Amino acid sequence: MSTIGKALSLLDTLSRLDKEAGLTDIANLCALDKATARRFLVELEKHGFVEQDPDTRRYRIGSAPVRLARIREARFPFLRIAIPFIKTLAESSTETVHLSEFSGGQLSTIYVEDSPRAHRIIVDVGSLLPFHATASGVAFLALCPRTKIDEALKKPLEKFTDHTVTDPQLVRAMLKETAARGFSISHQGLEAGVISTAAPVRTPSGHPIGCVAIAAPLSRTTNAAIHEFGAQVVAAANAISEKYYGSERPMGTIAK
Repeated sequence: MSTIGKALSLLDTLSRLDKEAGLTDIANLCALDKATARRFLVELEKHGFVEQDPDTRRYRIGSAPVRLARIREARFPFLRIAIPFIKTLAESSTETVHLSEFSGGQLSTIYVEDSPRAHRIIVDVGSLLPFHATASGVAFLALCPRTKIDEALKKPLEKFTDHTVTDPQLVRAMLKETAARGFSISHQGLEAGVISTAAPVRTPSGHPIGCVAIAAPLSRTTNAAIHEFGAQVVAAANAISEKYYGSERPMGTIAK
C-alpha cells in the first residue's frame, strides 16, 4: 500500500471509532509503528482531517472531511434526493430502512430511518455492508461486471453467523437468484435473527452506486412480507435513480 493509501486508511480507521484515541491505540489498530502513525497524524492535522485534544492529546476526526462532504452533497445531492423516499418507505413498511453508497471499494451505510416499533433492527450510519453477507451487498454485486464479482469473491469470505454463505459458488447462485427476482434477500447473513431485502440505485447505464434496504426481525417476517418489501425497495431505488439522474430510466441487466 502506498504512503497516501496508508494515511487514508488511518483516517478511515479513526472515523470508525466511537471515541477519541491515543497514538498507541491508533498505531496498533492500523498495524503501524508509532513513529509512522505520528507522522501521518501530524500531516493530517495540518490539513484539518484530524484534531488533537490539547489536554488529553488524543485524536478525533477533524472538520475537513465534513467540509468536503458538504461540497460533494451540494454538487451531487444523492443523500438529499434519496432521504424523502427512504422516509416514505420506512413509514409504509414500519421497519428499519437504510441507504448505502459505494465508495473506495466498499459499500457503507449513509442514512438510516429507524422503525417506530419497539422491537426493531438497529443499523449504524457508516457501517460496512459485506458483499456476500448482506442484502445490500448481494443486490449491489449482482449488478456489477463479472470482473468485479470475481474480484470480490476471490478472497476468503468472512462467516458472521451460522447462516452466512461463504462458498463463492453459492454466492454466485444468490446473484443469479437476485437477477431473476429483481431484489436480494438475506436470511441472517450478517446478524442472527435479521432478514433483509435490497435493490440497487443505478446510473442511466445500469451501474449500481448504492442500495436501498429494509431490515426486519425474522420473528415477525413472513415470506409474503419479505417479497412485498422486495417490491417496495425496487420501487424506491428506481425512484431515487430517476430523480437523481433525471427522467432517463436506468438501463442495463443484472450480471448472471
